[in-house]
Amino acid sequence: MARDSVARPSSVFYPETTAAGSVAQRTFDILLDEIMAFRLKPFELISEKGLSEALGVSRTPVREALARLASLGLIDIYAQRGSVVAPLRLANLRKSQFLREALEVGLIARAIESPERDELVRKLRNELAIQDTLLQISDDQRFFRSDELFHQHIAAYAGFPGIWADISAAKLHADRFRHLSFPRMDSVAEVIEQHRTIAAAIERGDQQAAEAAMRHHLRRVFSVLGRVQERYPEYFSASNQPEPSRIQRFEGEIRVGEPVTS
Repeated sequence: MARDSVARPSSVFYPETTAAGSVAQRTFDILLDEIMAFRLKPFELISEKGLSEALGVSRTPVREALARLASLGLIDIYAQRGSVVAPLRLANLRKSQFLREALEVGLIARAIESPERDELVRKLRNELAIQDTLLQISDDQRFFRSDELFHQHIAAYAGFPGIWADISAAKLHADRFRHLSFPRMDSVAEVIEQHRTIAAAIERGDQQAAEAAMRHHLRRVFSVLGRVQERYPEYFSASNQPEPSRIQRFEGEIRVGEPVTS
């Protein structure tokens, strides 16, 4: 099956990276987006040679990118078999959600205490208005960006604008799951209402209510877990151990609009 043209991801979020623009970095970005968007599917065997030819690079940056992805838990390395896209593992999802919740709930009190809280509330309200519009026009990709910005505003006004890189790293596996479930098995309208509740509590200066609303919001991933597992059982693994019997050879084609080296 032919793949869509691969470009810098616009709807998937992942940890901040360095050396932007380098061949190795751009190769990593492309493969990360392919995995997060499920164009490279769990248990698919990845060919270094095939990827290097498709991306127009040598095998060295591909090998480096796969090693980085393995360190993030997105690639499994099998002795004498090669690199395989890691399945969705519930342990990774729970850890990812726990870390994100700990960080974002911890920012609430500082955001409420900020002398610029009124400015924060204005930005959150503006973002909510944008999200209402995106809901009406069913623009899911732009909604992903707006959703991220809503949370980033809180982090920035809490006095830690740079902490979003850490939050992005923490929530990587939760984002992967969410990309699979949203919006097909999730409610955009409900997400917006939860954002509205968080913003209202921050505006009132009600720390307890804001923290509770944030916890409830960040735990919604578990409310759709059963439905996603039922629809995509082949993507999940209950084990953290290799499962060679489930490896599938990738028969598709990765096409890029421009060579990575351009």
